[in-house]
Amino acid sequence: MQVFKFGGASVKDAQGIRNVAGIIQQQPPKQLVVVVSAMGETTNELEKLTWAYLGREAAKDTIWQHVRARHEQVIDNLAGDNREPFEGVYELFSDVETLLAEEPEPNADKVYDQLVSFGELLSTRILNAHLNQSGLDSYWVDARRLIRTDDTYREGKVDWERTGEHITDTLADLIETSVMITQGFIGNTGEGYTTTLGRDGSDYTAAIFAYCLNAERVTIWKDVPGVLNADPKWFDETVKIDQLTYQDAIELAYYGATVIHPKTIKPLQNKNIPLYVRSFLQPQEPGTVIGHFEKHLPVPSFIFKMNQTLISLHPKDFSFIAEENLSKIFGHFAEYGVKINLMQNTAISFSVVVDHRPERLARLMPHLQENFRITYNEGLELITIRHYDEKTIDRVLVHKKLLLEQKSRYTVQLVVKDEARSPTPELTPE
Repeated sequence: MQVFKFGGASVKDAQGIRNVAGIIQQQPPKQLVVVVSAMGETTNELEKLTWAYLGREAAKDTIWQHVRARHEQVIDNLAGDNREPFEGVYELFSDVETLLAEEPEPNADKVYDQLVSFGELLSTRILNAHLNQSGLDSYWVDARRLIRTDDTYREGKVDWERTGEHITDTLADLIETSVMITQGFIGNTGEGYTTTLGRDGSDYTAAIFAYCLNAERVTIWKDVPGVLNADPKWFDETVKIDQLTYQDAIELAYYGATVIHPKTIKPLQNKNIPLYVRSFLQPQEPGTVIGHFEKHLPVPSFIFKMNQTLISLHPKDFSFIAEENLSKIFGHFAEYGVKINLMQNTAISFSVVVDHRPERLARLMPHLQENFRITYNEGLELITIRHYDEKTIDRVLVHKKLLLEQKSRYTVQLVVKDEARSPTPELTPE
């Protein structure tokens, strides 16, 4: 039994849907669960729709019509004269429009999950309809019926026991006769509200299904030939890594490597399920396999996180940064969902690097300012090098101003400012 996961780039248009269908049709017509993300940039567009809806902006209707039109264009291209298999897509369109006609409730994160989750529902309905129209017996299953989470909207925490029961009870017989098509990224609370597992959480969904069904393997289909030692968007001369240990994969994902979601590896490692990263553009190529191997990374690996903010906290009473202050700081960051990508402390200051998420930082800052004087820099880059040497450090610091450095035996993290951009002074919030 296998689990496949296809990302948004693989199903961005009708030709992508056909290509994915071709890969699926090369497999036996059963014992396969296919997890699919939203088409192309749909999640970003649905995020814009959410903010416009919450802000009661007239633009929400224009944004939604654009999203709907793109999906209808794909259906037009795939359906031919027979639209009946695609009726489920039009029902989802109607569900979105009903929601948009209602007054938004005050919990913005809850609203976000109810709206943004439609991206995966739409893409999987379209893929399922196309497969059935093409003669493959596939079965569409709503992941919200199967994956149970708490009510931490936008970062749902999985209830593994209940999720395992739902998945095995629902799918154990179905996968013996059909290919299952389901959604990444989404789950459901016990009260029936949709949750999401965090941006790019579809990889994690695939791992959840694999763990619960004791899969032989998981394959993540990407637009790259496998796991590379750097993102080609930021780095030339990348090298494909043929094999990765679970440990190295977890480290790379933790530090922000975009090829794998950070939560994906551990469930697979716990049951020794190998994870393959392969190219949907070159499906005949073997890609990268992640599993129990003895050798660690053969080459240095580079991870770039852009649009970072460096925040430095200084106690107003000139006390030391000790356990009591750290407890307050971490409590506030956890409460407002601001994840720390790097931290460093001295006797009287504590610095963190975080993703620049203005809406969350705006809620966090007033609480920190009660006890701390705050300075911060925006528009920074966080560069992580796994299995580094001085040559690799020098290579990434060309035309960069180094603001903070942290080294361990195998990993170095560098917070830098691109000197080619206009300088950003250190800022002190009022």
